[in-house]
Amino acid sequence: MTDPISDYLTRLRNAIKANHRIVEIPASNLKKEITKVLFENGYILNYKFEDVVNHQGSIKIALKYHPISKASAIKKLDRISRPGLRRYTGTENMPRVINGLGIAVLTTSKGVMTDKEARKLNVGGEVLCYIY
Repeated sequence: MTDPISDYLTRLRNAIKANHRIVEIPASNLKKEITKVLFENGYILNYKFEDVVNHQGSIKIALKYHPISKASAIKKLDRISRPGLRRYTGTENMPRVINGLGIAVLTTSKGVMTDKEARKLNVGGEVLCYIY
């Protein structure tokens, strides 16, 4: 696998389309940080990191759905920066997803964060994905 972040987003996308409640994803430190960002912004219900001795471990994510309409909290996941074409941004041209209704997940020198947090801290970085 050449792009583990795309695999992470695709597993989430497929689980949402199949109306699964829980999705299990192989863990990495970057994936754990992206999962924390999703939880803090209310896109997932809960998450759990399961570490196995001498193994990679996994992330179990409980997806969030509307109780009446059964619509997912995540409408779309778009991968922006890819291994063959990295997308970097500074603070002056930070992306705004759907005029601030969605989030852009960035890796910065201060860690993984949303575009709103990066603007407050005045840092730029690599734009991983858009979520709305």
